[in-house]
Amino acid sequence: MRILVVEDDPDLRRQLAGALSQAGYAVDLAADGEDGHFLGDTEPYDAVILDLGLPKLDGVSVLERWRADGKDFPVLILTARDRWSEKVAGFDAGADDYLTKPFYTEELLARLRALLRRAAGHSAAALEAGALRVDTRAARASVNGDPIKLTAHEYRVLSYLMHHQGRVVPRTELVEHIYDQDFDRDSNTIEVFIGRLRKKIGSDRILTERGLGYRLVIPENEQRVAGQAI
Repeated sequence: MRILVVEDDPDLRRQLAGALSQAGYAVDLAADGEDGHFLGDTEPYDAVILDLGLPKLDGVSVLERWRADGKDFPVLILTARDRWSEKVAGFDAGADDYLTKPFYTEELLARLRALLRRAAGHSAAALEAGALRVDTRAARASVNGDPIKLTAHEYRVLSYLMHHQGRVVPRTELVEHIYDQDFDRDSNTIEVFIGRLRKKIGSDRILTERGLGYRLVIPENEQRVAGQAI
């Protein structure tokens, strides 16, 4: 999952980048409203963390322009504690949630996870597909309760497929959502990650739709067991 952070405070920007990366996200950064608007307008993001008090172009204007252009990614706005009017303006511009500064990083991550789940049509904190389980809070995966050791990029691929399970995800879409802007992208490595994941979670969980992409499914034997249990 790929996140854009638009924040002019360099210390907070670095702190957020570190926390998000550690939580398993690909992260792009912008220090002012103009750069933030450009990135959000030209790159595919799963969610955006947007400060409202930005130089060059304020956050409300950035958000209004995105929404006017049809950008529907979830947006979490950051506001100063005593500026309640900013919260109202942010929501009216199309924000999905907000946090007031100062805030706990754990709360920001929890709110972000909730936004991503809702955007993908999920409600539970843990994503499940049969015996496969991805805990988005701990950035961990397991099959039948047995933990699976994943690299950062393997986790990003699996997390994205789990958020969009059942849907065919093109390889180009995976590339766009698991790498940050500055990463030297190579679409061929996606096949490598998919191959590794199949060895770790089972080869019948990720299907290749030739010429289209990949689809994460529940294996037939697990579907039958679930049906018998009902």
